[in-house]
Amino acid sequence: MFTFKRLWLDRDPLAYEQWLDIMRRSKLNSHETVDYTVGVFDGDTLAATGSFEGNIIKCVSVCQDYQSENLLTQVMMHLMERLRDEGEFHYFVYTKPDKRMIFKSLGFKEVIANEDVLFMEFGQPDFDDYLKMLAQYQTAGSASAIVMNANPFTKGHQYLVTYAAEHTEHVYVFVLTEERSEFSAADRLAMVKLGTEHLANVTVLPTNNYMVSSATFPSYFLKDDAELSIARVQSSLDARLFKERVAPILKITERFVGDEPYSKVTNVYNESMQTIFGETLKLTILPRITHADTIISATKVRQAITDNNDAVLRNLLPETSYQYLQAHNKI
Repeated sequence: MFTFKRLWLDRDPLAYEQWLDIMRRSKLNSHETVDYTVGVFDGDTLAATGSFEGNIIKCVSVCQDYQSENLLTQVMMHLMERLRDEGEFHYFVYTKPDKRMIFKSLGFKEVIANEDVLFMEFGQPDFDDYLKMLAQYQTAGSASAIVMNANPFTKGHQYLVTYAAEHTEHVYVFVLTEERSEFSAADRLAMVKLGTEHLANVTVLPTNNYMVSSATFPSYFLKDDAELSIARVQSSLDARLFKERVAPILKITERFVGDEPYSKVTNVYNESMQTIFGETLKLTILPRITHADTIISATKVRQAITDNNDAVLRNLLPETSYQYLQAHNKI
């Protein structure tokens, strides 16, 4: 007789050790952040577990000795019911490709997969709806793309967009929708639109959950705390999703990025894009622009905001971002 119990990983050392053991044996990342975790017990033995963070289901595992007990399905049904109770009706899961049929039987649809990872979703609006939205912005010629967090939108970001606009027929700037930054998605999107509205061949769009999100690339938000081997797998999947599903809709043939002197995870992402894009999609890496021999970055802007250093803000931010942040009491 199996018993379902919530695991309080931050409060119950014994439960945490049992959970950690099953994570290690399943070769899953034990450093994942989670909002809710359930354990399935056979007496005192943890036989299976699963978690979610926001609307991302993760850390789902069944011990080898219990593989024949259909516990994976039971854990997933429990997590899905819990998510519905919390008002979440659209959610995602990373899993192994050999679990495809199990998750399909639960109503999940495949978004993208590689040899290591299968990315699936449940509910509406889904990826097909997102692609239909993108199709409304198709242009006649070929196009390029930039994906940015813009936390906030700096002169460096503006230079990248301007360069792309001068060298390609049309530019799609995708702004991360993920709410894991100091500035909200709405603020970041607004700053990018204001900072590029003078460029007639630029369209600014949200990424939703399908580019550099907690669903497709959770390691991106961990930065220096991320395991690079895991980041490489996730970034490869994110790059494949962009190349195979997003780029064809908008006839994107080139993607622009800035070089990355600081973040190892972002460097891994650039390397993954070069590998995955191959001959199909050109990746252009531009050197970061500088001010007073210092690379312009959003990190430096955020520090200047903390330090209340108006002179630095004036030097690193386009006037549109400065005025927006001032009008919204952000500086």
